[in-house]
Amino acid sequence: MFKHKGKARTFEHNFRLAAFLSLVAGLVNICGVLSLGVLTTNVTGHFAYFAEGIVKEKPLSGIDFLVYILAFLLGSFTSGLLTEYFIKKGSNAPHNAAMFLEILLLSVLGVCGDTFLHDGASVPLLACILLFAMGLQNSLVSKISNSAVRTTHLTGLFTDLGIELSQLFFYNESGQRQRLLRSIGLRGGIIGFFFLGCISGGLLFMKIKFGILIIAACTLVIALVYDNFRLWFYRTRKRLHAHDSENTTPISVDD
Repeated sequence: MFKHKGKARTFEHNFRLAAFLSLVAGLVNICGVLSLGVLTTNVTGHFAYFAEGIVKEKPLSGIDFLVYILAFLLGSFTSGLLTEYFIKKGSNAPHNAAMFLEILLLSVLGVCGDTFLHDGASVPLLACILLFAMGLQNSLVSKISNSAVRTTHLTGLFTDLGIELSQLFFYNESGQRQRLLRSIGLRGGIIGFFFLGCISGGLLFMKIKFGILIIAACTLVIALVYDNFRLWFYRTRKRLHAHDSENTTPISVDD
């Protein structure tokens, strides 16, 4: 799910990646909206609000939105920097550093977010932390999946989904149609799990507030553990199979 690159990646790898991390993005998104009144998984709307301040000749009123945009960009930059650094170091899991940083940020806000707000912490500051975390995630997922998966915003997904649904009327060859259906299934899965995160997070918000982010962090931990367990299981089975093959001697049968 995380370690396969290039042609080694399959639909199943991308779908599992999309399921786990789209759920996280949905949880973070609804938490940002309900607790801070800020969209924390994309920057499209923030550009509009920033532009509004400029047009109305009140640029300071839109400065928060510019900072939100830069926070997401910084998260994406940091993710790319960490990943490339550990790739150059020959790490078997160059994605782990960015993942651990995201888990740390979500965990801290999940535990202390309500206290921060109660003590007068700035809403833009907390929003920037969440936007930074989602920039980390979006960059990481995009790099791992060769841009096949985006988990933090849906505009491009709905655009691509609409295009591919229209192509169903024209691509009738079995190979083309199968690839098209797989792509539609992947995009539908991302949308579905993002929506599931938003709905479940919204239902839980009244009871646990920022605690939603603890669930998001735990989801990332489960994804890492699951991926490493599958890799360990596959490698162990492969070693055992190779060992059995070496110890198997051909049996000769005399006429």
